Amino acid sequence: MTTATPLTNNTQLSVNVTTKSQEQSLYQSSGAIVAAIVVGVIIIFTVVLLILKTYNRRMRVRRELEPKAFKLAVPPPGGHNSPSLAQQPSVTFIPVDIHLQS
Repeated sequence: MTTATPLTNNTQLSVNVTTKSQEQSLYQSSGAIVAAIVVGVIIIFTVVLLILKTYNRRMRVRRELEPKAFKLAVPPPGGHNSPSLAQQPSVTFIPVDIHLQS
């Protein structure tokens, strides 16, 4: 005696396999989307880092090239009664070719 398998079991099996393959492809595609987002974020951070590095280099060169007298014109912090005003260095230039007679 042979018994025939019901047709409903075969259709449930094929539907179940189809559902699993769709779910698997969805999981794989969502993993690919997450990986693409992570790579995009890394690229964006790298570009921002390079832009900031270039900006910092330009600003440092600009600070080094500006005249030093501009920085000395700024009054020192501490107000008018600060003891640092009395300690400012003074430079006196005396040419070598001038001879004083005694």
